[in-house]
Amino acid sequence: MRVFPTLSVLLPLLVSVPTLQAQASDPTPHQAPQRPADAPARDIRYVVFHRPGPNWQPGKSMFEQAGLQSHIAHYRQWLKEDKLVLGGPHLDEQGGGMMLPRAGLSEEEVRTFALADPAVQSGLLRVEIRPWLIGMRSP
Repeated sequence: MRVFPTLSVLLPLLVSVPTLQAQASDPTPHQAPQRPADAPARDIRYVVFHRPGPNWQPGKSMFEQAGLQSHIAHYRQWLKEDKLVLGGPHLDEQGGGMMLPRAGLSEEEVRTFALADPAVQSGLLRVEIRPWLIGMRSP
């Protein structure tokens, strides 16, 4: 036998949750709210993703790949210039890795630097730059 909640059970719950009522009565729930003019700027980063390229040697670990050290040295330049927050390899079977540039770098600057990577130029790695909106952060 199925038991369905009655209206007398649901009504007090709906009345006590004003945000649910506002969402339910909104005629355009999929439309993004307008940001106030004085709202803080969005923190958008251009994240660099790497994956094995056509010259990647299957069967060798990432540290055995010819040209990987020049890739690491390339990004250490950004680390010294305080333009890189985090970077490193993915540890799953797909390989590759990612680099998280510091806030304030333009997409053009990130793309130019990523394409100048010797490991990308040699075909050891492929690169993809994707915009990322930081929507959550700890205080």
